[in-house]
Amino acid sequence: VQLQASGGGLVQAGGSLRVSCVDSGRTFSNYVMGWFRQAPGKEREFVVAISRTGINTNYADSVKGRFTISRDNAKNTVYLQMNSLKPEDTAVYYCASGPPTSYIDRKFNYWGQGTLVTVSS
Repeated sequence: VQLQASGGGLVQAGGSLRVSCVDSGRTFSNYVMGWFRQAPGKEREFVVAISRTGINTNYADSVKGRFTISRDNAKNTVYLQMNSLKPEDTAVYYCASGPPTSYIDRKFNYWGQGTLVTVSS
């Protein structure tokens, strides 16, 4: 199992960025996917999860209305579109995959290496 995240970078406050995560070596559509983030000096926090079909999504309140998760099961890829970015969104963003229960309990089994998003004020 390998999750490869990419797309991070430096963006000004109010700007947008899209990060991606490719899952290799498995039947991607069997797994719930999620994004977490960890800011400097803080614990990792849940951002969003998406169901196996992509129909259902579950966002943290802090990003609701600004971030959008999507997945392309044909490409084994999950995306996180981030709009109206704020300096407090600065963090390393990690993708994760897990069983169907992950959608509810936010406990994931596999993790990518992370991609850094920096939002300047």
